[in-house]
Amino acid sequence: MSKLILERLKAQFGDDILAVSSFRGDDVAVVKPSRWLDVARFVHDDPRCDCTYFVDLSAIDNCDPRTDELDMDDRFEVYVIAYSVAKKHRVRLKTRLSGDEPRIASVIPVWSGANWMEREVFDMFGVHFEGHPDERRILTYDEFKGHPLRKDYPANRTQPLVEYRDGTFNKLGPFLQDEGMPLNRSVLPDERQ
Repeated sequence: MSKLILERLKAQFGDDILAVSSFRGDDVAVVKPSRWLDVARFVHDDPRCDCTYFVDLSAIDNCDPRTDELDMDDRFEVYVIAYSVAKKHRVRLKTRLSGDEPRIASVIPVWSGANWMEREVFDMFGVHFEGHPDERRILTYDEFKGHPLRKDYPANRTQPLVEYRDGTFNKLGPFLQDEGMPLNRSVLPDERQ
């Protein structure tokens, strides 16, 4: 069913869709980095695609650390998986990025649920998401050097020790007063502070 999405993408974006493949229900479109956000918006907004449910976003480092020279061409792949609940099909959009400081447009304007996953990809791989509202580390501390899921990251690398941080922390959205409550329990108005 989602081969329809691949056909729609090829018809809409032409040569900006570099490759398509389909295997056992996994339909993949490889997109030019410059059209990443446009293609994401299209599969979300187009009524025949209707991929409004954000599933996943991550990255892959394709370099071979056993070689002396790191091949920076198409070193990183960033992918997003989206699903249509109404039409029961899904698609994976991939793009390839080069260089030591790869950059790609953020898909948060399309799927707000990509926020923390983009932060994780930034933290672990060093991929910068242009337009991200809060691009900072999410799994490692601020003083951490490097990006540990890059294949050229030394396994025996030591990190700087940091002072213990004491004090209060400001909670950022989306946390509310009923944070940590079971999902099936509503906070009653008289229980709010």
